[in-house]
Amino acid sequence: MMKLLRMLRPYWVLVFFVLLFVFLQSLSDLYLPTLLADIVDKGVVQGDNPYIWKVGGLMLLIALGGGICSIGASYLSAKSAGGFGRDLRSRVFSHVEKYSLHEFDQIGTASLITRTTNDITQVQQVLMMMMRVMVMAPMMCFGGIIMALYKDATLSLVIIAIVPILAIIIFAIVSRGVPLFKVMQTKIDKLNLVLRENLTGIRVIRSFNRTTHEQGRFNAANHDLTETSIKVNRIMASLMPIMMLVINFASLAIVWFGGLRIDSGNMEVGDLMAFIQYAWQIMFALIFASMMFVMIPRASASAARINEVLNTVPDINDPAAPKTASAARGELAFNNVSFHYPGAEMAALSNISFTAGRGEVTAIIGGTGSGKSTLINLIPRFYDVTGGSITIGGVDVRELTQETLRSMVGLVPQKAVLFTGSIADNIRFGKEDATEEEIRHAAVIAQAQEFVSEMKEGFDSPIAQGGTNVSGGQKQRLSIARALVRKPDIYLFDDSFSALDFKTDAKLREALRSETTNATVLIVAQRVSTVMDADRIIVLDDGQISAIGTHKDLLQTSSVYREIVTSQLSEEEIA
Repeated sequence: MMKLLRMLRPYWVLVFFVLLFVFLQSLSDLYLPTLLADIVDKGVVQGDNPYIWKVGGLMLLIALGGGICSIGASYLSAKSAGGFGRDLRSRVFSHVEKYSLHEFDQIGTASLITRTTNDITQVQQVLMMMMRVMVMAPMMCFGGIIMALYKDATLSLVIIAIVPILAIIIFAIVSRGVPLFKVMQTKIDKLNLVLRENLTGIRVIRSFNRTTHEQGRFNAANHDLTETSIKVNRIMASLMPIMMLVINFASLAIVWFGGLRIDSGNMEVGDLMAFIQYAWQIMFALIFASMMFVMIPRASASAARINEVLNTVPDINDPAAPKTASAARGELAFNNVSFHYPGAEMAALSNISFTAGRGEVTAIIGGTGSGKSTLINLIPRFYDVTGGSITIGGVDVRELTQETLRSMVGLVPQKAVLFTGSIADNIRFGKEDATEEEIRHAAVIAQAQEFVSEMKEGFDSPIAQGGTNVSGGQKQRLSIARALVRKPDIYLFDDSFSALDFKTDAKLREALRSETTNATVLIVAQRVSTVMDADRIIVLDDGQISAIGTHKDLLQTSSVYREIVTSQLSEEEIA
């Protein structure tokens, strides 16, 4: 928690004034009972009306000043805590943006969303309360005790006896509730995970009539969270009534013993009235402190989860002395590359070596799980190789900054991803300053122009979240256009033609030939028809290169490739 509070430094002026206003408000609250005692003892008892008006007017002014300070403290604490929350969310988001895919897998997307929203909100709310209570509670408590002692030292023994009892009650209840807060945040993660899976996979769920099953999963997670919430809230809810019960008994004792002292002439009525108010101020200060004891453990659990995100160091970092993009011009080469997924027993790729020259199309084909997508993901450093090296123009990709490397790459992922906005916005995602002509040209090459022109608003037509208002083939073509508009040095097509019909696939590959004459092109595909015209075909089998060659050569030399071909094409088509 303290580590996160360092982010309050830009708001130290606001925090200072919050503390000052709270201090002044506390002084006014502590002074008012004394003035009330004077009005009763010197004004009401003695019938001095001018004195009552004079001191009463002073009380109004002090109360007004205290109210203004309270409003100012509330406003400034909300402003500084809100700014802290905004800055912390930005910091967490920018840090997560640097994560490799390994860190995303390790923490989990649902948990990252919870930590960036719910956890930061918890810390922000506690901070706002803490700025006020951490000054007000001690001041009202100790100031009230001093003023009570000043009014009547003997009667103060009642307060001195009751404070340790309240402290023991607070400690007993909070110590039981603290461990449950961390458990509760974990269960919120679980609920978010189930909900996110349900919403993103709603089509599959409905198509397989699994709505009831998913409802059961959600209900189980929801029930689990509810049970924990009820348990912890039941524990914490008992704090207030128990404390109020103790405080009321204390008030009865004060009135009883105070009446006896008034009867014996050792105390005046006004002093007793002031003493009761000071007693309540002390008790309420302890209640406010107990509220902080309730909120701080939950915020501490949230702060620990936020710190875990911030303290997670990405596996992939930029070099201390990076090479420039101009140094990395030339062929792409895999040099005896091996790769293990973290925690996996078997290597996903082993001893991968090949070169892909500029102006050439290199195709990668193989069975499911052979490592095709893994190989593609190593080029832009979504993961780093565990053995060997990948070079561009002789420069190891690890010697380039991630920004420089990825600016050279145009990736079309296996699962086409579109963002909320217009079609033009999605294509321009590949190049921010792309002109309308460049966008249109990329769409023509990607075979997207035809369906875009049929839309009512053309390139300004809206794309729904996740691209749900366009077909799979249309999403793939827009993803390809997004990569084309960038005009990168290396094109990576990760099974990007799977949703296209054979005619569109052929037209697209033909258009790509003229468009990518100065670039290196890697195509991962399942279809033989997509790869058979490539300059080089790499056949992967169980994470290793089984064969490299042209379509014609591989038919003769590679049994794995021929098996793939014969499973898709007839003997007449092969011939």
